[in-house]
Amino acid sequence: MTDFETFDIRTSGTTIHGRTKGTGPPVLLLHGIPETHLMWHRVAPRLAERFTVVATDLRGFGDSGTPPSTPDHDPYSMRAIAAEQVEVMAALGHRRFAVAGHDRGARCAYRMALDHPGVVTRLAVLDIIPTAEVFRADPGGFWVWSFLAAPEPVPEQLISASPDTLVDHMLDSWSSTPGVFPPDLRAAYQAQFHDPRTVHAICEEYRAAATLDRQHDETDRDNRKIACPTLILWGESGGIADGTTDPLETWRPWCQAVTGRQLPCGHFLPEEAPEETTALLLGFLTA
Repeated sequence: MTDFETFDIRTSGTTIHGRTKGTGPPVLLLHGIPETHLMWHRVAPRLAERFTVVATDLRGFGDSGTPPSTPDHDPYSMRAIAAEQVEVMAALGHRRFAVAGHDRGARCAYRMALDHPGVVTRLAVLDIIPTAEVFRADPGGFWVWSFLAAPEPVPEQLISASPDTLVDHMLDSWSSTPGVFPPDLRAAYQAQFHDPRTVHAICEEYRAAATLDRQHDETDRDNRKIACPTLILWGESGGIADGTTDPLETWRPWCQAVTGRQLPCGHFLPEEAPEETTALLLGFLTA
């Protein structure tokens, strides 16, 4: 993505860093943990041949800002983060756009589609189920949810002792493709976890997930649905492929129109299965 134009946009709450390229209909790409917008490096150039691609670092990640939080964690709720991404796209001149998100970025993306139905034209969600469904399935949450959401400063101080260990464990245990993360990319993902402000912001995001995001989802359950066409993709050994529940069945009550399929990879679809992910996104975005 070195030939993409970089930007740093001042929002009402902080500064958001990203890259953009292309002249077609706008598409926003959002990353997951422990990554940055660079996770789309194998997909974004192909999409930019037909779309105006915008890839950002979420609030609290990468080179985006880490604004102060509050006792209720609201600045790091997906509602606040999604609204901020809408603000960024508007600043770039995109009032309506498609959005594709992976992991944490996917949670931002579907919250955006629920809260801003007049803005999001199409939604692609990679390797997640809704936050409320996560907690219904396992009230304790997957280890990363409970660990990062633990009271301050427990996870912050533990991570500071060996940040690379945490990042390497996420990348290596959640993927099924050895060597898929080049050394320079792995180093970029690790670097952000050496910044105490970033680590605190990411922990605040998980604290918001366990409280506000969960509450917002429960309020929306059975009351409103994602109105735009929705694509769900997941890896055969990713975070939601447990072999007992069809992710599409989990998503159907949340969406007016949903399609999707499993890909032969782990959690990191855009990096482990870039050709398949790109082809499916292109087909969905041009349908």
